[in-house]
Amino acid sequence: MPLPSIATPTYEIILPSSNRKIKFRPFLVKEEKILILAMESQDTKQIASAVKNVLTHCILTKGIKVDKLSTFDIEYLFLNIRGKSVGELIEIMVTCPDDGKTQVPMSINIDSIKVQKDKDHSPDIKLDDQYTLRMKYPSLNEFIKNNFDAGNLKVDDTFDLIASCIDQVFSDEESWTSDECTKKELIDFIEQMNSSQFKKVEKFFDTMPKLQHTVKVVNPNTNVESEVNIEGLQSFFG
Repeated sequence: MPLPSIATPTYEIILPSSNRKIKFRPFLVKEEKILILAMESQDTKQIASAVKNVLTHCILTKGIKVDKLSTFDIEYLFLNIRGKSVGELIEIMVTCPDDGKTQVPMSINIDSIKVQKDKDHSPDIKLDDQYTLRMKYPSLNEFIKNNFDAGNLKVDDTFDLIASCIDQVFSDEESWTSDECTKKELIDFIEQMNSSQFKKVEKFFDTMPKLQHTVKVVNPNTNVESEVNIEGLQSFFG
């Protein structure tokens, strides 16, 4: 006689980028094992494969392509799937800003961590009187590199990231999509920008929606209370 199947609960969440409601389930033990082994390997390709595998299996709504989700959608989904899988509370160490070294343990409820959107953020960047650059959000591969391989990022990686996020360049008369261009052509286009134009591109990334939570921390050595802004998935998990 075969063993019974264990029912898996399902949950709903709204994607920050599109306000689309999707269904998901928690990690299974076998999926969490794959994730842990990948992270222990510190191999970014293995981590990317594991994260994609877990998200693909945990997202129950049809038509959702993990490769096409924005980084902040992936972060928000990953955080909430983790919460329903191993617990709603996250234990982290917060560094007190008044001395820059004392660390204080804190518990944060996952429900209080939201994707914050900047009112000045826009995907359209006016380069000059003629041309506008339309950006798209970084995808899964950039999410992995920024969260698990950040220490190895080089200048060329920054230009590769920007090139991968170009969606379209257009004027009143003409339009070029990134699909029509080679990677080299996109990087050459970025490199011919002046400093003012490039700063506008940087602003797109700086103001991009991100996981964010503010906590108050008291330094036990100085009794100074400070507010600490915690951003990005890597800040909530070691």
